[in-house]
Amino acid sequence: MANNKSALKRAQIAERNRLRNKAYKSAVKTLMKNYLSAVQTYAANPSPESKQEVQTRLAAAYSKIDKAVKRGVLHPNNGARKKSRLASKLKPIEQTA
Repeated sequence: MANNKSALKRAQIAERNRLRNKAYKSAVKTLMKNYLSAVQTYAANPSPESKQEVQTRLAAAYSKIDKAVKRGVLHPNNGARKKSRLASKLKPIEQTA
């Protein structure tokens, strides 16, 4: 346990930041999963409505990833890699459709 006032405060700040970072990471993962499920639906049954849903979910995931990078939750290269992987899931499907 912390031995002085400043160490105690740093421990409290670290815990607060950990919880905030955890919330961002969890939201990014959730949005990525939502996008991937939308891509699978679009691949099974290509339609304009499902394509619009895919684009909406991709935009939401990109936005949350960018915000996480801006806040320092994710490293910039990690954010870029996640966005690239999301885009690469849709590309082969669009070429065949």
